[in-house]
Amino acid sequence: QVQLMESGGGSVQAGGSLRLSCAASGYTRSYSGYYMGWFRQAPGKEREGVAGINTVNWTQYADSVKGRFTIFRDNAKNTLYLQMNSLKPEDTAMYYCAADDDIIWRALLQGGSYRYWGQGTQVTVSS
Repeated sequence: QVQLMESGGGSVQAGGSLRLSCAASGYTRSYSGYYMGWFRQAPGKEREGVAGINTVNWTQYADSVKGRFTIFRDNAKNTLYLQMNSLKPEDTAMYYCAADDDIIWRALLQGGSYRYWGQGTQVTVSS
C-alpha cells in the first residue's frame, strides 16, 4: 500500500506563489517507477486534473494552469512537487496528489487512472 501526504498549502493573495509537496512511502518498487499527478476540487465542482508526470519526467497540464504551474519530482527524496505561480482566486481548492505504477499516457490527468491518493492540502487565493 502506497501512502501519500501533501503539504505546503495555505492562503495567498492573487498573484502570489505556493509550492506543494507530496511525500510518498510504503511502496514496494522504486518511486521512480510511479506515475504521479496533482488534482484539485473546489466546493460544488468536479475533481480536476491539474498536472501529471510520468516515469521519465514527461509532463501534462490542464489548460487553466499552463504557464503558471510546474510539476516536478525528486526521486531521491520520494517527493512530488507542484510550483504554483501567478495564483488566481479560481485556483482555490483542495489539492490532492495521486500515484499509480501503470497509467496510459493519454489518461495521465484522469483521476480514475490512479489507485493511491493523499488526503489533500487546502489552497486559498484571495482577490
